Amino acid sequence: MLLALEYLHMLGVVYRDLKPENVLVREDGHIMLSDFDLSLRCAVSPTLVRSSLNPDPRNAQTCAQPACIQPTCFMPRLFSQRSKKSGAAAKKSKGGEPRQQQQQAPAGLPELVVEPTGARSMSFVGTHEYLAPEIIRGEGHGSAVDWWTFGVFLYELLHGATPFKGSGNRATLFNVVAQPLQFPDAPAASAAARDLIHGLLAKEPQSRLAYRRGAAEVKQHPFFDGVNWALVRSAQPPYIPDAAVDHCSQLAGDVAAGAPPPGGTPKSAGRKTSSRHTDSSHVDFEYF
Repeated sequence: MLLALEYLHMLGVVYRDLKPENVLVREDGHIMLSDFDLSLRCAVSPTLVRSSLNPDPRNAQTCAQPACIQPTCFMPRLFSQRSKKSGAAAKKSKGGEPRQQQQQAPAGLPELVVEPTGARSMSFVGTHEYLAPEIIRGEGHGSAVDWWTFGVFLYELLHGATPFKGSGNRATLFNVVAQPLQFPDAPAASAAARDLIHGLLAKEPQSRLAYRRGAAEVKQHPFFDGVNWALVRSAQPPYIPDAAVDHCSQLAGDVAAGAPPPGGTPKSAGRKTSSRHTDSSHVDFEYF
């Protein structure tokens, strides 16, 4: 899900409607997003930044070297410079000469920041339990709302309920703005998970994790230690649909052919329904 949001932000799309109902499980077990009715399209300027091995969002600097946009600068050039420095230091130490200064830790590899930080909208859109405080307050919002909803999404996956749900929509909106984040005693979440969700559910967007550097910040959180982001699509998903996929495919084919679904006449899906296509060979949805 983190990579899906990163990809959308790279395209200049603020999703604004993340919730479990909009996450689909593919037949290979990987997931994909659907329902882009509430999305905001904006301008984005992907930036390559150079960070330290222990990155701090406040210390990130734009990579000023023109060659940094070339793939060859990611590995060979950086490592060749380090090897030369380490070799020279080794020669000095063998000759018995004291080192002039402590060897500095090598800089981290450049990373791509694709956050559309300039996006602004005054629209009141979203699902009540997932709305970010700035949307409710009508202050105008940007891409940080997706990181708020990502925090609510993670909380719901861990605890089976959203963190600010009230007795009704009005109470829920009040809780989002005014109620502090709390975690239930059971089921217990790890300290890393709680810290990640706390960072994502900061009430003020400027203090929210990923506000400036987007997914690049979230990926570096200890909660995701051990994740090989480059090979996620090659990883074995924890759950792969089996017979349910065949059943849903058959049901979709029957409905497209005009047969009523089990239990009665098919009901209208409201604004989600489209009558533009008459070809029954595909289901009438579009995905990123």
